[in-house]
Amino acid sequence: MTSKYEKSSEAISQLTANQYRVTQESATEPAFNNEFWDHKAAGLYVDVVSGEPLFASTTKFDSGCGWPSFTAPLTPENVVENSDVSLGMMRTEVRSAHGDSHLGHVFNDGPKEEGGLRYCINSAALRFVPYEELDAQGYGEYQKLFEDSSRAKGAAS
Repeated sequence: MTSKYEKSSEAISQLTANQYRVTQESATEPAFNNEFWDHKAAGLYVDVVSGEPLFASTTKFDSGCGWPSFTAPLTPENVVENSDVSLGMMRTEVRSAHGDSHLGHVFNDGPKEEGGLRYCINSAALRFVPYEELDAQGYGEYQKLFEDSSRAKGAAS
């Protein structure tokens, strides 16, 4: 059975140069100079290549690192973890499962009360789907996350 979320040559051809560098070449965008580092609206963050849902604004927090940070993936099956020793240190890279996009890294310095993880993600790997557009864009099944959440209208801190 194939997933409705896939990497395609058409999707790759529509990426900006920065999105391509980040998702396809495992680059990192500049801290504090990216689209979602201080974004606070309610909604989903999906893979810019495949559209698979990755993170929700309800788990986004301000880590002070200059990139969007989340305590947990929305759907763990959509996020793959790999060992990364590219900078001479051991890190854990995160990639989208269906789009195979480089997303960023996960660290163990997140909020302890939320599990202690910090998914540090490149904005260029993400497309934001506002809460109000979830149903129209095919993510209606996730509306309940926001309707049941005290952060539904104010989103992340």
